[in-house]
Amino acid sequence: MTNKQTIGLVMIVKNEGRCLEKCLSSAQKLVDQIYITDTGSTDNTIQIAEKYNAHISHFAWCNDFAAARNYALAQSDCDWNLILDADEYLISGEKEDLQKFMEKGTHTGSILRHDHYLEESGEQSTSKTYTIRFVPRGTQYRGSIHEQIVSPLPDAALPLVFDHDGYLQEGKGQRNLTILLEQLKISPQNTYLLYQTAHTLRLLKRHQEADEYFEQFYHLLPDSLCAYQTGGIVSWIYDLKELGAWEKGLRIILNEEQRLGEYADYHFACGIFYMHMILSDIQKYIRFLPKIEQAFLRCLEIGEVPEHEGVLGCGSYKAAYNLGVWYEVSGNTPLAQVYYQKAADDHYDPALNRLI
Repeated sequence: MTNKQTIGLVMIVKNEGRCLEKCLSSAQKLVDQIYITDTGSTDNTIQIAEKYNAHISHFAWCNDFAAARNYALAQSDCDWNLILDADEYLISGEKEDLQKFMEKGTHTGSILRHDHYLEESGEQSTSKTYTIRFVPRGTQYRGSIHEQIVSPLPDAALPLVFDHDGYLQEGKGQRNLTILLEQLKISPQNTYLLYQTAHTLRLLKRHQEADEYFEQFYHLLPDSLCAYQTGGIVSWIYDLKELGAWEKGLRIILNEEQRLGEYADYHFACGIFYMHMILSDIQKYIRFLPKIEQAFLRCLEIGEVPEHEGVLGCGSYKAAYNLGVWYEVSGNTPLAQVYYQKAADDHYDPALNRLI
């Protein structure tokens, strides 16, 4: 009879008093031991960790997330490790799920994370991301920023879902950008680094600079895309909308009709792009008017596809709401009501307000 394998929770933290309690209170049931590596907290982070009987270690911050992660992993004596950030909170999943997964020992495990963030309009949205967070002892990271697991094992999804509110907090964008730009000096043709740099600049509302990195990223893409590459193209379409670069945006949309045709997020971005483009010069772009309706209807045809990651609602309530707006301004009140109701059935408040 073999001994039961153990599970460690491994985290790097700094000044996480806002969220660490919430994270540990939900995650402690998944693991046997908790390992916290602090990188220089000056608040009550350590006291919270002690409350949960964590093994606490210290690491001198050196602008290298992989180095910190690898040091933290080295503190764990467990057979497998679950890696979390302090602003990630368990929504669903049990220890039994992890035990079954590691008994097979054939894959690393990805959690599904709901990332909450603010759009340019100020509305809060949620995107879905799968990220590798469950690994056997001895696994390491590489990459100073947006670090990635190095493992010969293939990846598979775990039935664990987490909320993540870190993108709603300010102050990390400029820090991340500094590290990304340093890494790009070493690997200037790394599409992942180019995408993350462009995306970070877009979040900082530095759209013209973001466009330059999106351009480099785009021209290095392979024919077959992975999730972040698909998301990068969609993000670029939004950035071009902010710049008012209508002709360039239309070229990208046309180029990607076949490759991204099965992605609701792509069609949603197209619909938003067409709306703003037409409003910028109605006479010039009036011929694209039918494409707004077509884009959002296609979103609903595709629906929500979790493995496509992307933004929650692009295949459901957000697309339905935008169709409601389209039909309302077109004077088709009965159809507007139908689509507002579809969105309202998913508890989308803007649709409820329009119905009222």
